[in-house]
Amino acid sequence: MRKEVLTGKQKEDMPLYPIGVVAELVGTTDQTLRLYEKHGLLKPSRRNKNRFYSENDIKWLMCIRELIHTKKISIEGIKRLLQYAPCWEITGCSEERKSNCSAYIDKTKPCWELNRMICNKATGKICEDCVVYIAAKLKEKKQLKQLP
Repeated sequence: MRKEVLTGKQKEDMPLYPIGVVAELVGTTDQTLRLYEKHGLLKPSRRNKNRFYSENDIKWLMCIRELIHTKKISIEGIKRLLQYAPCWEITGCSEERKSNCSAYIDKTKPCWELNRMICNKATGKICEDCVVYIAAKLKEKKQLKQLP
């Protein structure tokens, strides 16, 4: 039986680290990580009820911490920035992927409105796991709550 060798990108996306280890690595608490998740800044993988984070999640958390503590940007400010940043900038798409992405070609709509399968075909990820999608859906939900 032959084992499949993972690429560097695949390894970086693997959810291996439990919340306590990540909190210690990032220099925060479990509660703060849960708060970031509640606000839609990240979505860790779940095994049973436990949260697991990937190398990429940790990198993103370090960016969040930098924005909050060094740049003095609030969680709400970060969420607002995410609304204006195109998904390919946040997820770091290659030029080849961008040139085949209908969201990149037609920038008037987000990728999940154009074709929900774009990211899934290219990376095996689904829209519901994308930080851009999560932020947009949270904003939409908040706006609906404010309607009379």
